[in-house]
Amino acid sequence: MSESSRRKVTRRRVLQAGATLAATSSLASSAVGAEPLPVARPNVYESLGIKPVINATGTVTVLGGSVMPPEVVAAWVAASKHFVDLVELQDKVGARIAKLLGVESASVTTGAAGALFLGTAACVTRGDKKLLGKLPDTTGMKNEVILQKTHHSCYDNQLTGVGAKLVDVETASDVAKAVSDRTAMMFFMNISVDAGKIGREEWIELARKHKIPTLIDAAADVPPVGRVAEYAKMGFDLIAISGGKAMRGPNDTGLLLGRKDLIEAAKLNANPHCGTIGRAMKVGKEDMIALLAAVERFVKLDEVAERKEFERRIAVIEKAVKEIPTVQCERITPAIANHVLHLQIAWDEKKVKITREKVTRELAADDPPIRIGRVGGTGDRGILISVLALQEGEDQIVASRLAEILKKASE
Repeated sequence: MSESSRRKVTRRRVLQAGATLAATSSLASSAVGAEPLPVARPNVYESLGIKPVINATGTVTVLGGSVMPPEVVAAWVAASKHFVDLVELQDKVGARIAKLLGVESASVTTGAAGALFLGTAACVTRGDKKLLGKLPDTTGMKNEVILQKTHHSCYDNQLTGVGAKLVDVETASDVAKAVSDRTAMMFFMNISVDAGKIGREEWIELARKHKIPTLIDAAADVPPVGRVAEYAKMGFDLIAISGGKAMRGPNDTGLLLGRKDLIEAAKLNANPHCGTIGRAMKVGKEDMIALLAAVERFVKLDEVAERKEFERRIAVIEKAVKEIPTVQCERITPAIANHVLHLQIAWDEKKVKITREKVTRELAADDPPIRIGRVGGTGDRGILISVLALQEGEDQIVASRLAEILKKASE
């Protein structure tokens, strides 16, 4: 470790490090044949009047997903230096990623949302080139998507955007009644598994009975890395996941994984094919190569060592606040999405006279701002701290600021 990294990390150093985008000349050594990279301008965000934040929320899109590791940045830069046939690249990158993740086929998309969109388009068109240019007009096509009433979300537009109609069900008998010659797909929102009456296995069984392809939204379901192959073995025909969250690829990338015939149908609806509904959802050569590098890195991660690092960061924060009257700390791990260790902090607001909403606002008003939030499967008690996306030294800053706010409120 360099001398500079041993020194105490100040707020200013953390802010500058976050704005540097990790593009230093040392990155080139991790990519065979890569040229030395230029050092990025410091404070690139501040030059626009934007303050980089300390991300204690997790890998959420609104904060930019994650920070790409050096080898991913190096791969992105190396890919930017050459021209290549995008169709061939998508095929080769998809084949490599599919092998790494243990699925039949794969395609790089514009986020998990793009995977939902193209997956739906694939099930509607089924590779029929005569249908590609007609979307979103689905007249005469299989254009209905069956989903549980409790599985609606703000991502419904990714399904209806191709011209599909959503058909709600609640029970297995409802599914039998809903299926028709217009049914294109059965959709499952995995984060809502406990909200519906039909579980994953039964949903797949019903779909197979009626010979209808299935698509599962598993956007934030890794780690663990084995989840993807698990859903494929379970029987889901298509799986949508994010490439820019825990995998730490570019924030605008995702993966559509699963049956080869449906993946091929999805690719026909997308860039660089003209006259298709997905033409605007362009995935560049740089993003494909960078996401491949991210997946290669991700499957090699030492999950035990990573958990120990999360535990260390959480311990720093726990130590700073545990002596404050009534403050209670609890380590929790969501069962499905964002399946990593989080820290929940709660207190008696009669003795520590501040609401969790005000704590959230005060952290966000700090310099640099500290952003916290809530993820599914963690209840609604106290505040939640994610340490997954914290950069070096930021656990200390979060701990110090939280202790300062809560101690002042307890006086």
